[in-house]
Amino acid sequence: MKFSWKTVLLWTLPALVVGFFLWQSVFSTAPASVGRNAASTRMTYGRFLEYLDASRVVSVDLYDGGRTAIVEAVDPELDNRLQRLRVDLPGNAPELLNRLRTSAVNFNIHPARNDGAIWGLLGNLVFPILLIGGLFLLFRRSGNLPGGPGQAMNFGKSRARFQMEAKTGVMFDDVAGIDEAKEELQEVVSFLKKPEKFTAVGARIPKGVLLVGPPGTGKTLLAKAIAGEAGVPFFSISGSEFVEMFVGVGASRVRDLFKKAKENAPCIVFIDEIDAVGRQRGAGIGGGNDEREQTLNQLLTEMDGFEGNTGVIIIAATNRPDVLDAALLRPGRFDRQVTVDAPDIKGRLEVLNVHARNKKLASEVSLSAIARRTPGFSGADLANLLNEAAILTARRRKEAITMAEIDDAVDRVVAGMEGTPLVDSKSKRLIAYHEVGHAIIGTLVKHHDPVQKVTLVPRGQARGLTWFMPSEDQSLISRSQILARITGALGGRAAEEVIFGDAEVTTGAGNDLQQVSNMARQMVTRFGMSDLGPMSLESQSGEVFLGRDWLTRSDYSEEIASRIDAQVRSIVEHCYDDARRIIRDNREVIDRLVDLLIEKETIDGEEFRQIVAEYTDIPEKEQYTPQL
Repeated sequence: MKFSWKTVLLWTLPALVVGFFLWQSVFSTAPASVGRNAASTRMTYGRFLEYLDASRVVSVDLYDGGRTAIVEAVDPELDNRLQRLRVDLPGNAPELLNRLRTSAVNFNIHPARNDGAIWGLLGNLVFPILLIGGLFLLFRRSGNLPGGPGQAMNFGKSRARFQMEAKTGVMFDDVAGIDEAKEELQEVVSFLKKPEKFTAVGARIPKGVLLVGPPGTGKTLLAKAIAGEAGVPFFSISGSEFVEMFVGVGASRVRDLFKKAKENAPCIVFIDEIDAVGRQRGAGIGGGNDEREQTLNQLLTEMDGFEGNTGVIIIAATNRPDVLDAALLRPGRFDRQVTVDAPDIKGRLEVLNVHARNKKLASEVSLSAIARRTPGFSGADLANLLNEAAILTARRRKEAITMAEIDDAVDRVVAGMEGTPLVDSKSKRLIAYHEVGHAIIGTLVKHHDPVQKVTLVPRGQARGLTWFMPSEDQSLISRSQILARITGALGGRAAEEVIFGDAEVTTGAGNDLQQVSNMARQMVTRFGMSDLGPMSLESQSGEVFLGRDWLTRSDYSEEIASRIDAQVRSIVEHCYDDARRIIRDNREVIDRLVDLLIEKETIDGEEFRQIVAEYTDIPEKEQYTPQL
């Protein structure tokens, strides 16, 4: 085992202290001035006077201010041999010296030594010295740790992780589903590897690349791939690490970071979550002369100021580009903004192929089928999906992941953990009618997404769930699609009212009504899909302290506000009337589906449509056929 001098010192100091106190406790009982020849045999003071009267005392040595005596006396019981005896003298015996002179006994008085005061002083100093030494070693050790407090002068030093040749273990081949972003960033890598290819035609290296996209789409993974591909010095830091409670520390860390980067140019500096330090200036109440703004000002100057930063490429990631300062986004600082969006079906298949490399899948598992079923999933969602499926497989003691585990994992990722199944009661039948109400409208309304499955298995806060399979292209939604979704969301409440009566309506549609109100209001105020005409009356809601007004100002008059409320109410009432009409017209098939759902607890979308087709015509829906 290898010991450092610090470890030896930390163990030695306590041992010395313990040994010192033990030594002091042992020797404090005897006078320190008695010396090495202290007698071990004691004699009482009365017997000493008897020996003195009998002229048996030869010599007397007085110690400790006359309180202790070492006596040499002749003992008749031991053949008159000379013996050294210790006598404890009373403090008030001044006549003893006169008796010793009268008896012609040799005596010496030894002055008391002041060793007790010295040892007392040393004992009082041991604990403060030990405490100061321990604190010193603690600060020395913490100063060597990553992110430790270190010395006071190191507050302004950059905490960026630095790798001369970044070995992140991630290459561009390991990043799937975002081919457009990879192509943009491959040019940056080519710039770093072969700059002469671009400078020959007058091109200059980009100063900064901003990765923008929702959480989990692979922004940080792309930065790791760039570090792995480029083979140049790589600095990585989070935006929150610049911000400190001490004024000026953030700006000092920015200066130190760019100083180190320029010394190792060409290099890459990756700033994750840059919105923590790059938010708009002048926000909040009372101006913005705060620590975060000073840090941002220093960052702007270092990226493209008077001196410039030749050879240093800044790569930053954020999912909130709307809150960033305009000076940070301009060309010359961030020349490119690369959007890293959720992958399409082809990208999802590539992501699934990457994450399925170390998973044992059954032969029945089709990754393309999983990709079709997961529109809107990010790369992190897909990785979590396969991991949850693997956990379920291990829990069920299976040798390979099957489609049953995949289906349960999708439900768990989207809706939450599976709860306790409902018992057959009035509550279970009411929930069954509620869910079938959603599903029957989703099936019979032309522009609604098709039903994937209906289940009474509780998940999360929901007692039952109806899953729909949305089309791939969700960027553009027509007015008929929004109205169909509002009608479908109201299907559960409509079924409760039609089947059980107005008095038995439950709170189960609370979340549905929130979605309905939100969609209807956006149709009127943002998308111009009402009698008010093609006008956008409300912008997207901003947040306080992001450089915008603290008090929100209404964009329309009170008259327009009342007309908006009337339009929203009209849209919701129209859709609710349609939902109740569909429920009443299809009561027979709804009753059959409810009985089947209570029996099986889950009905697949295809089986659901087959049963509905026996009673009525299902409108042909516009299906999106993805190209894999």
